Amino acid sequence: MKEYQAVVVGGGISGLATAHYLLKEGIDSLVLLEAAPHLGGKMRTRYVEGYIIEEGPNGFLDNKPHTLELVRELNLEGELYPASDETNKRYLFVRGRLKPIPLSPPAFFLSPILSPWGKARLLMEYLVKPAPPDADETLTQFATRRLGREALETLLDPMVAGVYAGNPDRVSLKSTFPTIHELEQKYGGLIKGMLALKREGKAKGGPAGPGGRLTSFKKGVSQLIEALASELGEKATTQARVISVRREDSRYLLETTLGTVKTRALVLATPAYGAANILASMAPALARELAEIPYAPISVVALAFRKEDTLRFPPRGFGFLVPRREGLSILGCLWDSSIFPNRAPKGKVLLRAMVGGDRQPHLALESPHNLVEMVRKDLATTMCISTPPLLIQIFQHEKGIPQYVVGHSARLERMEEHLKELPGLFLNSNAYRGIGLNDCVSNSRETARKVKDFLAQ
Repeated sequence: MKEYQAVVVGGGISGLATAHYLLKEGIDSLVLLEAAPHLGGKMRTRYVEGYIIEEGPNGFLDNKPHTLELVRELNLEGELYPASDETNKRYLFVRGRLKPIPLSPPAFFLSPILSPWGKARLLMEYLVKPAPPDADETLTQFATRRLGREALETLLDPMVAGVYAGNPDRVSLKSTFPTIHELEQKYGGLIKGMLALKREGKAKGGPAGPGGRLTSFKKGVSQLIEALASELGEKATTQARVISVRREDSRYLLETTLGTVKTRALVLATPAYGAANILASMAPALARELAEIPYAPISVVALAFRKEDTLRFPPRGFGFLVPRREGLSILGCLWDSSIFPNRAPKGKVLLRAMVGGDRQPHLALESPHNLVEMVRKDLATTMCISTPPLLIQIFQHEKGIPQYVVGHSARLERMEEHLKELPGLFLNSNAYRGIGLNDCVSNSRETARKVKDFLAQ
Protein backbone atom coordinates (compact mmCIF):
# COMPACT_ATOMS: atom_id res chain seq x y z
CA MET A 1 0.00 0.00 0.00
CA LYS A 2 1.37 3.39 -1.01
CA GLU A 3 0.88 6.43 1.24
CA TYR A 4 0.98 10.09 0.19
CA GLN A 5 0.47 13.43 1.86
CA ALA A 6 -2.18 14.28 -0.74
CA VAL A 7 -4.12 12.42 -3.40
CA VAL A 8 -5.97 14.23 -6.18
CA VAL A 9 -8.70 12.26 -7.94
CA GLY A 10 -9.57 13.59 -11.38
CA GLY A 11 -7.27 14.70 -14.18
CA GLY A 12 -9.29 17.53 -15.70
CA ILE A 13 -8.12 21.12 -15.45
CA SER A 14 -9.25 21.39 -11.81
CA GLY A 15 -7.31 18.31 -10.73
CA LEU A 16 -4.20 19.17 -12.73
CA ALA A 17 -4.14 22.76 -11.51
CA THR A 18 -4.68 21.63 -7.91
CA ALA A 19 -1.72 19.25 -8.20
CA HIS A 20 0.38 22.05 -9.71
CA TYR A 21 -0.37 24.37 -6.81
CA LEU A 22 0.23 21.62 -4.25
CA LEU A 23 3.73 21.20 -5.70
CA LYS A 24 4.22 24.96 -5.46
CA GLU A 25 3.17 24.78 -1.80
CA GLY A 26 5.95 22.26 -1.20
CA ILE A 27 3.72 19.18 -1.05
CA ASP A 28 5.80 16.79 -3.12
CA SER A 29 4.34 13.54 -1.78
CA LEU A 30 1.25 13.41 -3.95
CA VAL A 31 -0.37 11.45 -6.75
CA LEU A 32 -3.09 12.32 -9.25
CA LEU A 33 -5.45 9.51 -10.31
CA GLU A 34 -7.47 9.75 -13.53
CA ALA A 35 -9.89 7.04 -14.63
CA ALA A 36 -9.79 7.89 -18.35
CA PRO A 37 -6.92 6.99 -20.71
CA HIS A 38 -6.04 10.68 -21.13
CA LEU A 39 -5.78 13.81 -18.99
CA GLY A 40 -7.69 17.03 -19.51
CA GLY A 41 -11.31 15.91 -19.37
CA LYS A 42 -13.34 17.95 -21.86
CA MET A 43 -10.42 20.32 -22.46
CA ARG A 44 -9.04 18.41 -25.42
CA THR A 45 -7.81 19.56 -28.83
CA ARG A 46 -7.98 17.46 -31.99
CA TYR A 47 -5.66 17.97 -34.96
CA VAL A 48 -7.33 16.80 -38.18
CA GLU A 49 -6.14 17.54 -41.73
CA GLY A 50 -4.63 20.88 -40.77
CA TYR A 51 -7.57 21.96 -38.58
CA ILE A 52 -7.25 22.65 -34.85
CA ILE A 53 -10.57 21.63 -33.28
CA GLU A 54 -11.59 21.95 -29.63
CA GLU A 55 -13.85 19.31 -28.08
CA GLY A 56 -15.02 21.79 -25.45
CA PRO A 57 -13.84 25.22 -24.26
CA ASN A 58 -11.58 27.16 -26.59
CA GLY A 59 -9.81 29.49 -24.17
CA PHE A 60 -10.12 31.92 -21.28
CA LEU A 61 -10.67 35.64 -20.75
CA ASP A 62 -7.47 37.49 -19.89
CA ASN A 63 -9.12 39.83 -17.36
CA LYS A 64 -8.46 37.52 -14.40
CA PRO A 65 -4.90 37.16 -13.06
CA HIS A 66 -4.61 33.54 -11.95
CA THR A 67 -4.76 31.80 -15.32
CA LEU A 68 -2.13 34.12 -16.79
CA GLU A 69 0.03 33.56 -13.72
CA LEU A 70 -0.32 29.80 -14.20
CA VAL A 71 0.71 30.20 -17.85
CA ARG A 72 3.84 32.10 -16.77
CA GLU A 73 4.66 29.47 -14.15
CA LEU A 74 4.52 26.81 -16.88
CA ASN A 75 6.66 28.90 -19.26
CA LEU A 76 3.85 28.97 -21.81
CA GLU A 77 3.71 32.73 -22.38
CA GLY A 78 5.21 32.38 -25.85
CA GLU A 79 2.40 29.99 -26.81
CA LEU A 80 -0.47 32.33 -25.92
CA TYR A 81 -2.76 33.12 -28.84
CA PRO A 82 -5.14 36.07 -28.33
CA ALA A 83 -8.38 36.12 -30.30
CA SER A 84 -8.54 38.35 -33.35
CA ASP A 85 -10.02 41.84 -33.19
CA GLU A 86 -13.00 40.54 -35.17
CA THR A 87 -14.35 38.84 -32.05
CA ASN A 88 -15.97 42.14 -31.07
CA LYS A 89 -18.53 41.35 -33.76
CA ARG A 90 -21.12 39.08 -32.18
CA TYR A 91 -24.54 38.25 -33.53
CA LEU A 92 -28.02 37.14 -32.53
CA PHE A 93 -30.40 35.30 -34.82
CA VAL A 94 -33.51 37.40 -34.30
CA ARG A 95 -36.73 37.31 -36.31
CA GLY A 96 -35.14 35.12 -38.97
CA ARG A 97 -31.94 37.11 -39.51
CA LEU A 98 -28.47 37.47 -38.02
CA LYS A 99 -28.21 40.88 -36.40
CA PRO A 100 -25.06 42.38 -34.82
CA ILE A 101 -25.07 42.96 -31.08
CA PRO A 102 -24.32 46.68 -30.57
CA LEU A 103 -21.11 47.55 -28.73
CA SER A 104 -22.38 50.55 -26.72
CA PRO A 105 -25.60 51.59 -24.94
CA PRO A 106 -26.41 54.32 -27.52
CA ALA A 107 -25.90 51.86 -30.39
CA PHE A 108 -27.98 49.27 -28.56
CA PHE A 109 -30.97 51.60 -28.29
CA LEU A 110 -30.68 52.43 -32.00
CA SER A 111 -30.48 48.76 -33.04
CA PRO A 112 -33.47 46.67 -34.18
CA ILE A 113 -32.76 43.78 -31.79
CA LEU A 114 -35.51 44.89 -29.40
CA SER A 115 -38.79 46.54 -30.25
CA PRO A 116 -39.47 50.12 -29.06
CA TRP A 117 -41.56 48.72 -26.21
CA GLY A 118 -38.78 46.27 -25.29
CA LYS A 119 -36.29 49.15 -25.07
CA ALA A 120 -38.71 51.27 -23.04
CA ARG A 121 -39.25 48.37 -20.65
CA LEU A 122 -35.48 48.07 -20.20
CA LEU A 123 -35.27 51.72 -19.16
CA MET A 124 -38.01 51.15 -16.59
CA GLU A 125 -35.56 48.81 -14.81
CA TYR A 126 -34.26 51.93 -13.03
CA LEU A 127 -37.54 52.13 -11.07
CA VAL A 128 -37.80 48.45 -10.05
CA LYS A 129 -37.11 47.67 -6.40
CA PRO A 130 -34.46 45.03 -5.59
CA ALA A 131 -35.38 41.55 -4.46
CA PRO A 132 -34.81 40.56 -0.81
CA PRO A 133 -31.13 39.71 -0.16
CA ASP A 134 -31.84 36.05 0.55
CA ALA A 135 -34.01 35.51 -2.55
CA ASP A 136 -32.84 32.77 -4.91
CA GLU A 137 -34.56 33.53 -8.20
CA THR A 138 -34.35 31.85 -11.55
CA LEU A 139 -32.98 33.99 -14.36
CA THR A 140 -36.49 34.05 -15.83
CA GLN A 141 -37.98 35.40 -12.60
CA PHE A 142 -35.27 38.04 -12.29
CA ALA A 143 -35.43 39.14 -15.93
CA THR A 144 -39.21 39.39 -16.16
CA ARG A 145 -39.26 41.38 -12.91
CA ARG A 146 -36.50 43.82 -13.84
CA LEU A 147 -36.08 43.83 -17.63
CA GLY A 148 -39.25 42.52 -19.25
CA ARG A 149 -40.18 39.40 -21.16
CA GLU A 150 -38.77 40.56 -24.49
CA ALA A 151 -35.30 41.19 -23.05
CA LEU A 152 -35.40 37.76 -21.42
CA GLU A 153 -36.38 35.93 -24.60
CA THR A 154 -34.18 37.89 -27.00
CA LEU A 155 -31.04 38.58 -24.94
CA LEU A 156 -30.74 36.54 -21.76
CA ASP A 157 -32.16 33.22 -22.96
CA PRO A 158 -29.56 32.81 -25.74
CA MET A 159 -26.80 34.09 -23.48
CA VAL A 160 -27.41 31.52 -20.74
CA ALA A 161 -27.78 28.79 -23.36
CA GLY A 162 -24.57 29.79 -25.14
CA VAL A 163 -22.37 30.18 -22.06
CA TYR A 164 -23.80 27.58 -19.68
CA ALA A 165 -25.97 25.41 -21.97
CA GLY A 166 -28.57 26.44 -19.43
CA ASN A 167 -32.30 27.05 -19.24
CA PRO A 168 -33.29 30.44 -17.75
CA ASP A 169 -36.36 28.80 -16.21
CA ARG A 170 -34.06 26.70 -13.99
CA VAL A 171 -30.71 28.39 -13.41
CA SER A 172 -30.17 30.40 -10.25
CA LEU A 173 -29.32 34.05 -10.81
CA LYS A 174 -27.11 34.44 -7.75
CA SER A 175 -25.19 31.21 -8.39
CA THR A 176 -24.84 31.49 -12.18
CA PHE A 177 -24.55 35.29 -12.52
CA PRO A 178 -23.31 36.44 -9.09
CA THR A 179 -22.11 39.80 -10.45
CA ILE A 180 -25.61 40.71 -11.64
CA HIS A 181 -27.06 39.62 -8.29
CA GLU A 182 -24.49 41.74 -6.45
CA LEU A 183 -25.22 44.79 -8.63
CA GLU A 184 -28.88 44.66 -7.68
CA GLN A 185 -28.19 44.10 -3.99
CA LYS A 186 -25.45 46.74 -3.67
CA TYR A 187 -26.80 49.49 -5.89
CA GLY A 188 -30.52 48.73 -6.12
CA GLY A 189 -30.57 47.80 -9.82
CA LEU A 190 -28.55 47.12 -12.95
CA ILE A 191 -28.69 50.60 -14.48
CA LYS A 192 -27.95 52.19 -11.11
CA GLY A 193 -25.11 49.74 -10.60
CA MET A 194 -23.54 50.29 -14.03
CA LEU A 195 -23.71 54.06 -13.59
CA ALA A 196 -22.08 53.74 -10.16
CA LEU A 197 -19.32 51.49 -11.51
CA LYS A 198 -18.68 53.94 -14.32
CA ARG A 199 -18.30 56.76 -11.79
CA GLU A 200 -15.96 54.54 -9.77
CA GLY A 201 -13.97 53.62 -12.90
CA LYS A 202 -14.74 49.92 -12.44
CA ALA A 203 -17.05 49.30 -15.39
CA LYS A 204 -16.01 46.31 -17.51
CA GLY A 205 -17.44 44.60 -20.55
CA GLY A 206 -20.44 45.77 -22.53
CA PRO A 207 -23.45 44.62 -24.50
CA ALA A 208 -21.35 42.32 -26.66
CA GLY A 209 -19.91 40.31 -23.82
CA PRO A 210 -17.87 40.30 -20.61
CA GLY A 211 -14.66 42.23 -20.18
CA GLY A 212 -11.35 40.74 -21.16
CA ARG A 213 -10.01 39.27 -24.37
CA LEU A 214 -10.52 35.63 -25.23
CA THR A 215 -7.12 33.95 -25.23
CA SER A 216 -6.02 30.44 -26.13
CA PHE A 217 -2.79 28.75 -27.22
CA LYS A 218 -1.26 28.39 -30.66
CA LYS A 219 -2.04 24.68 -30.76
CA GLY A 220 -5.22 24.84 -28.70
CA VAL A 221 -6.09 24.34 -25.04
CA SER A 222 -4.39 20.94 -24.98
CA GLN A 223 -1.08 22.82 -24.68
CA LEU A 224 -2.05 23.89 -21.18
CA ILE A 225 -3.08 20.34 -20.26
CA GLU A 226 0.15 18.89 -21.69
CA ALA A 227 2.29 21.40 -19.80
CA LEU A 228 0.60 20.55 -16.50
CA ALA A 229 0.90 16.82 -17.22
CA SER A 230 4.57 17.18 -18.10
CA GLU A 231 5.26 18.99 -14.84
CA LEU A 232 3.59 16.20 -12.85
CA GLY A 233 5.31 13.41 -14.76
CA GLU A 234 4.87 10.07 -13.03
CA LYS A 235 2.83 11.70 -10.27
CA ALA A 236 -0.13 11.64 -12.70
CA THR A 237 -1.58 8.21 -13.44
CA THR A 238 -4.27 7.53 -16.04
CA GLN A 239 -6.62 4.53 -16.21
CA ALA A 240 -6.68 4.53 -12.41
CA ARG A 241 -10.30 4.45 -11.35
CA VAL A 242 -11.23 4.95 -7.71
CA ILE A 243 -13.75 2.32 -6.66
CA SER A 244 -14.41 3.44 -3.09
CA VAL A 245 -12.93 5.32 -0.16
CA ARG A 246 -13.04 4.79 3.58
CA ARG A 247 -11.61 6.62 6.57
CA GLU A 248 -9.30 4.84 8.99
CA ASP A 249 -7.10 6.37 11.72
CA SER A 250 -7.27 9.93 10.32
CA ARG A 251 -6.31 8.63 6.87
CA TYR A 252 -8.32 8.02 3.71
CA LEU A 253 -7.91 4.61 2.10
CA LEU A 254 -8.78 4.53 -1.58
CA GLU A 255 -9.51 1.29 -3.34
CA THR A 256 -8.49 1.77 -6.97
CA THR A 257 -8.08 -0.41 -10.05
CA LEU A 258 -4.31 -0.17 -9.42
CA GLY A 259 -4.42 -1.09 -5.74
CA THR A 260 -4.93 0.64 -2.39
CA VAL A 261 -3.69 4.17 -1.73
CA LYS A 262 -3.55 5.94 1.65
CA THR A 263 -3.49 9.70 2.28
CA ARG A 264 -4.15 12.40 4.88
CA ALA A 265 -5.57 14.88 2.34
CA LEU A 266 -7.94 13.81 -0.42
CA VAL A 267 -9.06 16.17 -3.18
CA LEU A 268 -11.95 14.95 -5.33
CA ALA A 269 -11.61 16.96 -8.54
CA THR A 270 -14.08 14.83 -10.46
CA PRO A 271 -17.51 15.88 -11.72
CA ALA A 272 -20.07 15.96 -8.91
CA TYR A 273 -21.63 12.66 -9.96
CA GLY A 274 -18.19 11.02 -9.91
CA ALA A 275 -17.52 12.28 -6.40
CA ALA A 276 -20.97 11.00 -5.39
CA ASN A 277 -20.11 7.49 -6.57
CA ILE A 278 -16.79 7.49 -4.72
CA LEU A 279 -18.33 8.74 -1.45
CA ALA A 280 -21.53 6.66 -1.56
CA SER A 281 -20.45 4.23 1.18
CA MET A 282 -18.39 6.51 3.41
CA ALA A 283 -20.53 9.67 3.30
CA PRO A 284 -24.00 8.83 1.91
CA ALA A 285 -25.62 12.17 2.87
CA LEU A 286 -22.89 14.17 1.13
CA ALA A 287 -23.02 11.80 -1.83
CA ARG A 288 -26.75 12.42 -2.22
CA GLU A 289 -26.20 16.17 -2.38
CA LEU A 290 -23.49 15.71 -5.02
CA ALA A 291 -25.63 13.36 -7.10
CA GLU A 292 -28.42 15.92 -7.27
CA ILE A 293 -26.31 18.54 -9.05
CA PRO A 294 -27.69 18.33 -12.61
CA TYR A 295 -25.61 18.27 -15.78
CA ALA A 296 -26.79 19.37 -19.22
CA PRO A 297 -25.86 17.18 -22.18
CA ILE A 298 -24.29 19.03 -25.09
CA SER A 299 -22.86 18.10 -28.46
CA VAL A 300 -20.26 20.05 -30.39
CA VAL A 301 -20.48 19.68 -34.17
CA ALA A 302 -17.46 21.05 -36.03
CA LEU A 303 -17.81 21.61 -39.78
CA ALA A 304 -15.27 22.90 -42.28
CA PHE A 305 -16.07 24.66 -45.57
CA ARG A 306 -14.30 26.39 -48.39
CA LYS A 307 -14.26 30.12 -47.76
CA GLU A 308 -16.11 30.76 -51.03
CA ASP A 309 -18.98 28.58 -49.78
CA THR A 310 -19.66 31.02 -46.91
CA LEU A 311 -19.61 34.31 -48.82
CA ARG A 312 -23.34 35.06 -48.54
CA PHE A 313 -22.75 35.65 -44.84
CA PRO A 314 -18.97 35.48 -44.32
CA PRO A 315 -18.08 34.35 -40.80
CA ARG A 316 -16.11 37.38 -39.66
CA GLY A 317 -16.65 37.75 -35.96
CA PHE A 318 -17.14 35.64 -32.84
CA GLY A 319 -20.28 33.83 -33.95
CA PHE A 320 -23.96 33.94 -33.06
CA LEU A 321 -26.49 32.75 -30.50
CA VAL A 322 -30.08 31.66 -31.09
CA PRO A 323 -33.04 32.58 -28.85
CA ARG A 324 -35.27 29.63 -28.02
CA ARG A 325 -38.30 31.22 -29.65
CA GLU A 326 -36.61 31.14 -33.08
CA GLY A 327 -37.24 27.38 -33.15
CA LEU A 328 -33.81 26.18 -34.34
CA SER A 329 -31.99 23.08 -33.12
CA ILE A 330 -28.64 24.74 -32.43
CA LEU A 331 -27.89 26.95 -29.43
CA GLY A 332 -25.41 28.94 -31.48
CA CYS A 333 -22.30 28.71 -33.59
CA LEU A 334 -18.70 29.74 -32.95
CA TRP A 335 -16.73 30.95 -35.97
CA ASP A 336 -13.50 29.37 -34.79
CA SER A 337 -11.30 30.28 -37.76
CA SER A 338 -12.35 33.92 -37.37
CA ILE A 339 -11.72 33.91 -33.62
CA PHE A 340 -8.35 32.17 -34.03
CA PRO A 341 -7.25 32.34 -37.70
CA ASN A 342 -4.81 29.41 -37.47
CA ARG A 343 -7.63 26.96 -36.66
CA ALA A 344 -8.20 26.24 -40.36
CA PRO A 345 -5.90 25.96 -43.41
CA LYS A 346 -5.73 28.91 -45.77
CA GLY A 347 -8.90 29.34 -47.81
CA LYS A 348 -10.94 27.21 -45.39
CA VAL A 349 -13.43 28.04 -42.63
CA LEU A 350 -14.01 26.14 -39.37
CA LEU A 351 -17.33 26.46 -37.53
CA ARG A 352 -18.47 24.79 -34.30
CA ALA A 353 -22.19 24.53 -33.56
CA MET A 354 -23.60 23.65 -30.13
CA VAL A 355 -26.65 21.39 -29.81
CA GLY A 356 -28.72 20.38 -26.79
CA GLY A 357 -28.09 21.88 -23.40
CA ASP A 358 -30.74 22.12 -20.72
CA ARG A 359 -32.99 23.78 -23.30
CA GLN A 360 -33.28 20.70 -25.56
CA PRO A 361 -31.31 17.91 -23.85
CA HIS A 362 -32.69 15.15 -26.08
CA LEU A 363 -31.13 16.72 -29.19
CA ALA A 364 -27.60 16.43 -27.80
CA LEU A 365 -27.93 12.66 -27.70
CA GLU A 366 -29.20 12.21 -31.25
CA SER A 367 -27.23 10.01 -33.66
CA PRO A 368 -24.22 11.63 -35.35
CA HIS A 369 -26.07 11.56 -38.68
CA ASN A 370 -29.06 13.41 -37.22
CA LEU A 371 -26.82 15.94 -35.48
CA VAL A 372 -25.09 16.81 -38.71
CA GLU A 373 -28.39 17.12 -40.55
CA MET A 374 -29.79 19.43 -37.86
CA VAL A 375 -26.74 21.64 -37.88
CA ARG A 376 -26.54 21.82 -41.68
CA LYS A 377 -30.21 22.77 -41.85
CA ASP A 378 -29.75 25.54 -39.29
CA LEU A 379 -26.57 26.86 -40.93
CA ALA A 380 -28.48 27.06 -44.21
CA THR A 381 -31.16 29.07 -42.43
CA THR A 382 -28.81 31.39 -40.55
CA MET A 383 -25.76 31.72 -42.81
CA CYS A 384 -27.05 30.51 -46.19
CA ILE A 385 -24.47 27.69 -46.28
CA SER A 386 -25.85 24.91 -48.47
CA THR A 387 -22.72 23.10 -49.70
CA PRO A 388 -21.59 19.82 -48.11
CA PRO A 389 -18.87 20.28 -45.47
CA LEU A 390 -15.27 19.33 -46.20
CA LEU A 391 -14.80 17.91 -42.71
CA ILE A 392 -17.08 16.81 -39.88
CA GLN A 393 -16.09 16.20 -36.27
CA ILE A 394 -18.66 15.44 -33.55
CA PHE A 395 -18.06 15.50 -29.79
CA GLN A 396 -20.97 14.34 -27.63
CA HIS A 397 -20.92 15.03 -23.91
CA GLU A 398 -23.76 13.18 -22.18
CA LYS A 399 -23.03 15.04 -18.95
CA GLY A 400 -21.54 18.19 -20.35
CA ILE A 401 -21.96 21.28 -18.17
CA PRO A 402 -23.10 21.43 -14.53
CA GLN A 403 -26.21 23.51 -13.93
CA TYR A 404 -26.42 25.89 -10.99
CA VAL A 405 -30.18 25.63 -10.52
CA VAL A 406 -32.22 27.40 -7.85
CA GLY A 407 -31.13 26.07 -4.47
CA HIS A 408 -27.49 25.61 -5.57
CA SER A 409 -26.05 27.99 -2.96
CA ALA A 410 -28.07 26.31 -0.19
CA ARG A 411 -26.83 22.92 -1.41
CA LEU A 412 -23.22 24.11 -1.18
CA GLU A 413 -23.83 25.25 2.40
CA ARG A 414 -25.18 21.82 3.32
CA MET A 415 -22.21 20.18 1.66
CA GLU A 416 -19.83 22.34 3.69
CA GLU A 417 -21.53 21.13 6.88
CA HIS A 418 -21.02 17.51 5.82
CA LEU A 419 -17.35 18.19 5.00
CA LYS A 420 -16.74 19.43 8.55
CA GLU A 421 -17.22 15.81 9.63
CA LEU A 422 -14.59 14.67 7.10
CA PRO A 423 -11.37 16.58 7.84
CA GLY A 424 -8.88 16.36 5.00
CA LEU A 425 -11.52 15.85 2.30
CA PHE A 426 -11.83 18.61 -0.32
CA LEU A 427 -14.13 19.02 -3.32
CA ASN A 428 -12.97 21.01 -6.33
CA SER A 429 -14.53 21.04 -9.80
CA ASN A 430 -16.63 23.29 -12.00
CA ALA A 431 -19.77 21.85 -10.41
CA TYR A 432 -19.59 24.19 -7.43
CA ARG A 433 -18.36 27.78 -7.81
CA GLY A 434 -17.79 28.66 -11.45
CA ILE A 435 -17.63 26.68 -14.68
CA GLY A 436 -15.02 28.63 -16.68
CA LEU A 437 -11.30 28.00 -16.97
CA ASN A 438 -10.51 31.09 -14.89
CA ASP A 439 -12.85 29.85 -12.14
CA CYS A 440 -11.28 26.38 -12.18
CA VAL A 441 -7.74 27.76 -11.87
CA SER A 442 -8.66 30.20 -9.11
CA ASN A 443 -10.58 27.55 -7.13
CA SER A 444 -7.72 25.07 -7.55
CA ARG A 445 -5.25 27.56 -6.15
CA GLU A 446 -7.50 28.12 -3.13
CA THR A 447 -8.00 24.37 -2.65
CA ALA A 448 -4.25 23.77 -2.61
CA ARG A 449 -3.86 26.48 0.02
CA LYS A 450 -6.52 24.79 2.18
CA VAL A 451 -4.77 21.43 1.80
CA LYS A 452 -1.46 22.95 2.88
CA ASP A 453 -3.10 24.53 5.94
CA PHE A 454 -4.70 21.21 6.85
CA LEU A 455 -1.46 19.26 6.54
CA ALA A 456 0.33 21.82 8.69
CA GLN A 457 -2.02 21.12 11.63
